[in-house]
Amino acid sequence: MSDNAATRPTAPTGPVPPVAPKHPTVRRFHGNDFSDDYEWMRDKTSRETLDYLEAENAYTDSVTAPLEGLREAIVEEMKTRVKQTDMSVPVRMGGHWYYARTREGSSYPLSCRLAVTPGADAWTPPVISDDESPAGEQVLLDQNVLAEGEEFFQIGCMSVTTSGDYLAYSTDTTGDERFTMHFKDLRSGDLLADELTGLFYGGGWVGEDYFFYVKCDQAWRPYSVWRHRMGTPQERDVCVFTEADEKFWVDVSTTRSEKYIVIEVGSKLTGEAHILEADNPTGQFRCVMERTPGVDYSVDHAVVRGDDRLVVVHNANGVNYEVAEGPVDGFTSIEELSVLVPHDDTVRIEGVDCFRDHLTLGYRKDAIGRIATMNLDPETGYTEFSEIPFDEELYTAGSGGNPEWDAPVIRLGYTSWITPNQVWDYRPATGEKTLLKQQEVGGGYNPDDYIAERMWATATDGTRIPVSVIRRKDVTLDTPRPVILYGYGSYEASNDPGFSVMGLSALNRGVVSVQAHVRGGGEMGRAWYDAGKMLSKTNTFDDFIAVADFLIEQGITTPELLAAEGASAGGLLMGAVANRGGDRFTAIAAIVPFVDPLTSMLMPELPLTVTEWEEWGDPLHDTTVYDYMRSYSPYENVTAKHYPDILAVTNINDTRVLYVEPAKWIAKLRATATGGQFLLKVRMAGGHGGVSGRYDKWRESAFAAAWLINKVTGKTS
Repeated sequence: MSDNAATRPTAPTGPVPPVAPKHPTVRRFHGNDFSDDYEWMRDKTSRETLDYLEAENAYTDSVTAPLEGLREAIVEEMKTRVKQTDMSVPVRMGGHWYYARTREGSSYPLSCRLAVTPGADAWTPPVISDDESPAGEQVLLDQNVLAEGEEFFQIGCMSVTTSGDYLAYSTDTTGDERFTMHFKDLRSGDLLADELTGLFYGGGWVGEDYFFYVKCDQAWRPYSVWRHRMGTPQERDVCVFTEADEKFWVDVSTTRSEKYIVIEVGSKLTGEAHILEADNPTGQFRCVMERTPGVDYSVDHAVVRGDDRLVVVHNANGVNYEVAEGPVDGFTSIEELSVLVPHDDTVRIEGVDCFRDHLTLGYRKDAIGRIATMNLDPETGYTEFSEIPFDEELYTAGSGGNPEWDAPVIRLGYTSWITPNQVWDYRPATGEKTLLKQQEVGGGYNPDDYIAERMWATATDGTRIPVSVIRRKDVTLDTPRPVILYGYGSYEASNDPGFSVMGLSALNRGVVSVQAHVRGGGEMGRAWYDAGKMLSKTNTFDDFIAVADFLIEQGITTPELLAAEGASAGGLLMGAVANRGGDRFTAIAAIVPFVDPLTSMLMPELPLTVTEWEEWGDPLHDTTVYDYMRSYSPYENVTAKHYPDILAVTNINDTRVLYVEPAKWIAKLRATATGGQFLLKVRMAGGHGGVSGRYDKWRESAFAAAWLINKVTGKTS
């Protein structure tokens, strides 16, 4: 070999990442210019865009090929742990018990029902075999049949008439969350000729002749309510309500009593309700109370001492809301109402459900979601709410699956970080609580082998941040451990305790799972949310970094053993943290990440943008907001420094966070950063929630899980 050959640079080995072409466009707002090299990727019909995305997928697949064994192991673990042939606990509605079945090998559930047996206990669900269908079982929908030949499939709404004779159900076969409503005669099994297209989620029957639903505008804002008369074409449907203000969305439903139809109108800050007697579906809705900026309220119907009343949850007297009651004819101000549960700075009221004989109250205290009940006394009316007790320190409990107005029982769900999902019946009149079902977890799972505990980190401004730490008991914290740190921190959404079958794959490989309950979420009440939005948004990012610093300072982990994960708005958190404190992490996974927020918030024609201005601020019309968002936008603040390895996962048909945001972000990271590996995985079918079908979802989740586990443990199996 010659001297020249010996000194010649060695050609790079391994997969070579694609290099995105730069086609600069200049964005000009408020006297500021921003040159965007990758905005051209927004055109997903362009051959150049599609070729680039396919090249990114090929590169990611090549780089992650050594993790195939780990991914397959995780999927097999899921199959072992999940009871694949199973059924839900039947829910009583009218003369039937309704439930869902899953069968091993099938990706989607079957929706079924069984007639209530005469003479049987009216409110004790029947015991039905998981493996065999009982005599008289009726399959209402087999989603596996409906999904045949589709790359993506999801149900948006299922609603049965009170008589039980007709079913309405909506479907989406692309992932763009635009639904088509179908109607089925459950007596004959035949589909009706009626079909409604271009619908949003939800919708409901009023009697058997009318169906109410919501449509969206071009920005995918649910803005109008429509009345469909069965047996007539959609072109003859009547628009009964339109909301012109682009900050507001609408929804329609009937009260549990089925006495009123309610149209809810809301923005991030303000609410309004309109009601109409259900026995007069072609009548005119009346406004309960005209909207007042900053006042949010919602209503439900209760019968108190024989009189129809509205139970109102509102924030007029404090950010954590209170519960009041008033007349069904409406009111002109909150001051006219009688207070049932006053505002409390330490208790966040989340909602009230009304039944014939009792009310249920959902609320949050000490970062835990709780539930209480109140019996309605026939003579004195309202009594006092009493909390339903549970044993664990960190848990989640809530009511659900309670369609019947006159039911003497409340169906409850319960879970924790280490307790699989449970279903209970609770009788408010007696306080009796009956366990109906606990999620069966195979693979030798024993909750006694795991521990979940609450710790507290301190932010730079002195705020105490709750931290949930979940681990195997044999994985002690007296030496640094591999850690995956999760966060969200937006929309007042809370990372509440919940059992994760997929999460066991990391825990059983020695990983400690940590949840950072940062500001912008709802764990500590409305003020906690307000302190992490708009012009306080950077608190969310600083809190997450403070939690990472806490874990490192306590010796629980090290930067080499610490990874982070977040999705959607949690992906914004990941992008901002990568810029502001990436040296704390070895890897970051960002799922459908909102990493180009300023560009999106400057485009009112995009889905959700205008309604989001009360979450992030309005940079289109406000220079202060523009400057603030530009200061933290992940895409616009990528700099020439070493970054942790980053994986971004997105979906081509996502209408909430467009694929272009992570695509641009990864391209800019690769072109600018001085170190770090950057991967983009684009699902070419599916929407914001990912792929459909449980087995495909397991594989999708296993992809990111395997990548993170490998980064903090080095394991490939």
